[in-house]
Amino acid sequence: MPIRILIADDDPAIRGLFRRLLEAQPNWQVCGEAVNGVDAVEQVKQVAPDLAILDLGMPLMNGIEAAREISQSNPALPMLLISVQEMSDQLVEAAKNAGFKGAVTKSRGREVVTGVEAVLQNELFFRRDELR
Repeated sequence: MPIRILIADDDPAIRGLFRRLLEAQPNWQVCGEAVNGVDAVEQVKQVAPDLAILDLGMPLMNGIEAAREISQSNPALPMLLISVQEMSDQLVEAAKNAGFKGAVTKSRGREVVTGVEAVLQNELFFRRDELR
């Protein structure tokens, strides 16, 4: 049975890029796409993914706010944060507090695959600027 992944990002090009990257992996399937944080919370309820990838900067509800809400109703769901921002210590701390198990910068797109693999194995995966 494939690993079902939800992608939440307001940019359709980014969602398409991540869909292609993720679905190129054996047994991974994108089961849903959300265009904002409110949509992400609803999609988690509707499609019951095995993992959710949430963008930090989304309209209506950002990724941190959406993760907090998702974590309340689904605390076991692994979540990975993606952002155009570099991962500062403050952003990593906010992500962890919201329930994320990992975070990567969008500019390192292929690192999303590595992050998903780690998070699915119940490992933390946070990349900060100094790791370049």
